[in-house]
Amino acid sequence: MQNARLLWNYMKGNRLLYLGAIVSVGFATIFTVINPLVLKVTIDSLIGDQPLADSGWELNLINAMGGRGFLAQRLWIVGLLLIVLTLGRGLFLFLRGKWSAEAAEMIAKNMREKLYGHLQHLYYNYYVTANTGDIIQRCTSDLDTIRRFLAIQFVEIGRSVFMLSLVAYVMFSLHVKMALVAMAVIPIIFAFGLIFFLKVKKAFRFSDEAEGRLSTVLQENLTGVRVVKAFARQSHEMEKFEQKNREYRDLTYRLIKLLAGYWSLSDFLCLLQIAVVLFLGVYWTVQGSLTLGTLFVFITYEGFLLWPVRQMGRILTDMGQSFVAVERIEEILQQPSEQADPSQFRPEIKGNISFRNVNFQYEDGTEVLKDITFTIKAGQTIAILGATGSGKSSLVHLLARLYDYQRGSITIDGNEVRSINKKWLRKHIGLVLQEPFLFAKTISDNISLARLESEEREIYAAASDAAIHNVILDFDQGYDTLVGERGVSLSGGQKQRVAIARTLIRECPILIFDDSLSAVDTETDAAIRRALAQRGNQATTIIISHRVATLAHADLILVLEEGRLVEQGTHQELLHKSGIYSRVWAIQNSLEDELNYELSI
Repeated sequence: MQNARLLWNYMKGNRLLYLGAIVSVGFATIFTVINPLVLKVTIDSLIGDQPLADSGWELNLINAMGGRGFLAQRLWIVGLLLIVLTLGRGLFLFLRGKWSAEAAEMIAKNMREKLYGHLQHLYYNYYVTANTGDIIQRCTSDLDTIRRFLAIQFVEIGRSVFMLSLVAYVMFSLHVKMALVAMAVIPIIFAFGLIFFLKVKKAFRFSDEAEGRLSTVLQENLTGVRVVKAFARQSHEMEKFEQKNREYRDLTYRLIKLLAGYWSLSDFLCLLQIAVVLFLGVYWTVQGSLTLGTLFVFITYEGFLLWPVRQMGRILTDMGQSFVAVERIEEILQQPSEQADPSQFRPEIKGNISFRNVNFQYEDGTEVLKDITFTIKAGQTIAILGATGSGKSSLVHLLARLYDYQRGSITIDGNEVRSINKKWLRKHIGLVLQEPFLFAKTISDNISLARLESEEREIYAAASDAAIHNVILDFDQGYDTLVGERGVSLSGGQKQRVAIARTLIRECPILIFDDSLSAVDTETDAAIRRALAQRGNQATTIIISHRVATLAHADLILVLEEGRLVEQGTHQELLHKSGIYSRVWAIQNSLEDELNYELSI
């Protein structure tokens, strides 16, 4: 029932269209049911000699059309009436299809927008563990499953109810015993259908999740195809894909076997029911207790009666699949959204930063930062050094509130960051991530993405500061060069510099470079740092790097080890402490001297 309520909520704003579609189905069903009754009267009373009832719709209709004798001589009028009834049925079926399709497409559109909008505002941590292929599967295949159900099968439920009700009423009014025989199998098929629905729903979920895992493998392979080729891992990737493909095939095959079992058994029962009706109908007609016209009606109605019963299998199949799709989509929609941030505090941000006894751990309990304390003045450049996993990225992520710390205090210009509106805070912090992401657009579009109203000269200035301007001009199409999906047409260093330019164009008071200079050479690294120092806004700059030469000119250097701040000071101060920083400096200098010596030989 919960899933049914969710589907009903999705239909909000389009329920009148569905009401119109269901009303149209009702009228189409009435025309469908009347057709055999007209033929019954024609066979029994116009062609045959069965007397008409003293009253009723048949007598009124015949009298309105000229009387029994008049119609018996002009049967073409009956044919014309059947054509009119068929056209009326076709018109209402057209309206049913039109209105239900319009409503379903509008619902699908609204759901796509709702899902996409919700995904834009989920917590950063959600995407750390989520599988992209599975998310795409939910937003496309699962949503399309719901659209198909609402466009076709949802209205078919109303059609089946109308058909069963009208046909049962007419059958019992014509011949009670024959009606009981004609409807004997229906309760059995309904009970069987309910059991089938419960089983097929679980099978659909297993199949759908397996398809999501298959999509994830495909997405990862296409995204990392250069890595696969570089390491000649095609065979390994094929084995991984084949394993997921077999899993998906086996689970889907199990689902197909369930469907085949239901359809074969329901078809057998329906055909057996038709055979019984035909046998007893002929027997009672020969005996004289049933007219030939009534037998024709029962044989025709048996098809009408069993059609919605058989269709129930399709309805239950699609309903089970759509309920699974609803559950999978709701799993995304139920994820907490950052839009819930109640703070409206938007202070002026200059760049004074203070960490006081900050502790942070992930949701799984892994402790990342322990008792971190330091202070940065506005306009200063600080550098962070530490081994992989020491907590460097987590520290700057706390500053941008991609995560929230558990204990301690982080302030910007004296204001606790938790009290500042998240959007406002991130608007004033320029974060260049370790793995830069570029969109499949032109270089100019990628740089101006951070500030869409940027002028051409501002784009050029940001690119110059990122030491990429001259490189871009060497491309055939310059700034109009398409970079391809994820920036695949650029080198690693070029992607990093375009990402830096995209951040610099915002002119934020706080800039964070999360190991985003790792793919550039030392000369370019130095050029970028000089440009940052000469920028007029004097932003507070935080640089994370493993290259000590990049860190040496910072106003303050922080050294992290296993989540703790073990050293802090200037380059010269840390060299005299004989700690981690001085050891790394010595190692990197010796390697550089050794390399220079070998090159000189």
